[in-house]
Amino acid sequence: MALLDAEIWNEKLFTGEWVTRSESLDVTEPATGNLLGRVGIASVDDVFAAAKRAAVAQREWAAKRPEERAAVMRRAGSLWEEHAAEIEEWIVRESGAIPAKAQLETHIAASECFDAAALPNHPLGEVLATGEARWSVSRRLPAGVVSVIAPFNFPLILSIRSVAPALALGNAVLLKPDPRTSVSGGVALARIFEEAGLPAGLLHLLPGGVEVGEAVVSAPEVRIISFTGSTPAGRKVGEAAARHLKRAHLELGGNNALIVLPGADVAKAASAGAFGSFMHQGQICMTSGRHLVHESLYEAYVAALKEKAEHLPIGDPAAGPVAIGPIIDSGQLARIDSIVVDSVAAGARLEAGGTHDGLFYKPTVLSGVERHHRAWAEEIFGPVAPVMSFSTIAEAIEIATDTEFGLSLGILGDVGMAMELADAIPSGIVHINEQTVSDESTAPFGGIGASGTGSRFGGAQANIEAFTETQWLTMRPKIADYPF
Repeated sequence: MALLDAEIWNEKLFTGEWVTRSESLDVTEPATGNLLGRVGIASVDDVFAAAKRAAVAQREWAAKRPEERAAVMRRAGSLWEEHAAEIEEWIVRESGAIPAKAQLETHIAASECFDAAALPNHPLGEVLATGEARWSVSRRLPAGVVSVIAPFNFPLILSIRSVAPALALGNAVLLKPDPRTSVSGGVALARIFEEAGLPAGLLHLLPGGVEVGEAVVSAPEVRIISFTGSTPAGRKVGEAAARHLKRAHLELGGNNALIVLPGADVAKAASAGAFGSFMHQGQICMTSGRHLVHESLYEAYVAALKEKAEHLPIGDPAAGPVAIGPIIDSGQLARIDSIVVDSVAAGARLEAGGTHDGLFYKPTVLSGVERHHRAWAEEIFGPVAPVMSFSTIAEAIEIATDTEFGLSLGILGDVGMAMELADAIPSGIVHINEQTVSDESTAPFGGIGASGTGSRFGGAQANIEAFTETQWLTMRPKIADYPF
């Protein structure tokens, strides 16, 4: 039987075992509209029951030897590699990804687990100076139960980057994937860890709507919430977490600038810009959403970017080689189209694209864009590249910083000028001579401002800080003397 055989998960939840549910949600293929299966839908009661069971299982898991937790992570990493082709097919069909993007997801999933395998044996504290006749120690302990809420666009990566380190550090996890990608962002993780020998009750798969999202935040046993998604949704999660005095890691949207400096290679810059804006139909928080080009290169850059956009093949990524697949659903497509239409009506020039066939939205280039145009001011989350010119470095800095977001920044051209820009433009991530879309399991990832709370995932130290609590511990050789 295949790892993701529908007989295992169809109309079921995973709570350490697969439990049939009376309510289910259709899993559809955006490229064709075909039904791929049905996932079980969790209720609020399911969430609260899962949280209780997770809290019990977590205590035993945290007490296991580090090598036992590390072994499960290593087996999970190997299983991602062993079953990569099957999982990639699901990512392609369920999320509309091209195969290369799906391959990236399984590669990073394996890397996340292999890196997480080192966490149980990583130093988890330090000896502190003290003015008393005692030892003073700061140590990191598992938080307990962690809720992970993941989006549709990179369903596997944006789940596993929290699930793997949280489990490795001795926590239990409640996983709520986006309902549109519950197989590749949920079932796949449950099956991999089930096969890897993770003890029952430590990982719970809880697909559902807003009420389930609220429940995985409010359940009393949950101590940390790891949320990746839109800024409006993240604000609500943050508010709810604050009410319950819980720690929330919020990785949110972006309207990322790609700055092309004078003297840059226009052909290479346009290639980078096309990748940054059109990869996975622009449905990436790190997408290059604002192309800011020096006036000496502006016309040539727009022409080169237009040429790229007009020749990228579009279609069903499961049916043949294409560069652009479908938008995830009709609601998202309608928003993308409305932003383009409104911006053109306000004076932007449509250089390429701006039309769609079903859920397939053509790569779109807009020139003559001004700051008040929606295509410049808002996160589009679609394959749209708005282009604006600048004349001086000071102007580029002023324009690039005129946003509430602060996730990723790409700067192409002279490294000296790029360093000046990198120091002056607030951003959680900066790439010099690369576009804005990049992630590695060993690199701390996070944004500032409306892009998130500056929390980080990636690399041992960031993951330890994200998924453990600090305890101060002192020790004396005998009971201290007190004046009372």
